[in-house]
Amino acid sequence: MSTVLKDRTEVKVRFGEVDSMGIVWHGNYVKYIEEGRESFGKKYGISYLDIYANNVMAPVVNMNIDYKKQVKYGDKLIIETEFVDTAAAKIKFSFKIFRKSDDELVATAQSTQVFIDMNHEMLLYPPQFALDWKKKVGLVD
Repeated sequence: MSTVLKDRTEVKVRFGEVDSMGIVWHGNYVKYIEEGRESFGKKYGISYLDIYANNVMAPVVNMNIDYKKQVKYGDKLIIETEFVDTAAAKIKFSFKIFRKSDDELVATAQSTQVFIDMNHEMLLYPPQFALDWKKKVGLVD
């Protein structure tokens, strides 16, 4: 299937997110990516609360960020989050972060989360609710 699940959300760079050079400190991009994941989850019905309601958790186990351009205090950013489908017991996302004023790509990123049970044991197969969700959003027949 060729279903693409994407979400776009906007964040504004706050004063406390810039360093002494007046640009966003690199670690704050993780917060922007989290905003993207949260917005995606709300839009498509797979938020952290939805996952938790199914007695499963999904911690981040990998994140990669490539910084392209500087971002400054007051800039508005568009976080584009795309679901990367996988048959594994994982949730993968790809991100593009744009500066809203000029639509400049300022960063790209990827994140991977794994499913664990309430005893913190990693699941080897996707939980049923995740398979049901994929059907509901058109990723599988």
